[in-house]
Amino acid sequence: MIEAKGIVVPPGGGKHLEEAPGHIMAMKLFGRETSESITMFEQTVPAGTKSWLHVHHDSDEVVWVLEGEFTFKIGDEATTGGPGTCAFMPRNIGHAWKNSGVEPGRFLALYTPARAGRYVEAMLERPDSAELKRMLAEFGWELLGPNPL
Repeated sequence: MIEAKGIVVPPGGGKHLEEAPGHIMAMKLFGRETSESITMFEQTVPAGTKSWLHVHHDSDEVVWVLEGEFTFKIGDEATTGGPGTCAFMPRNIGHAWKNSGVEPGRFLALYTPARAGRYVEAMLERPDSAELKRMLAEFGWELLGPNPL
């Protein structure tokens, strides 16, 4: 493992990926840069965008809402919040999110340790769908079904 060193990412910095129109991901910290301590990225999504209902077996996830309104389902609880809302999704607990507002939304997401974030990092390389499916298990993700929100 490489020893971590300090990193400063300027405003607008990081590696960017437009997954689809209006779906923009900006990687801020890669696991390989933080000795696999964290992965962090900023994501912008159109109104109505949903994640999968899923679990990370080896990483906790934190999401901080920067713009818009998001609803989070964590276990059996659903909560909606706007800018400044912080959601903690512990490993091994099913969770999902939805941009429940009428405008595009933006959030900062962090995985710790970074293992689950390696799946997000891999998307930057644009692998085919079969490869992405294989990587889910490799990086400790499990899809539980459609988003219930």
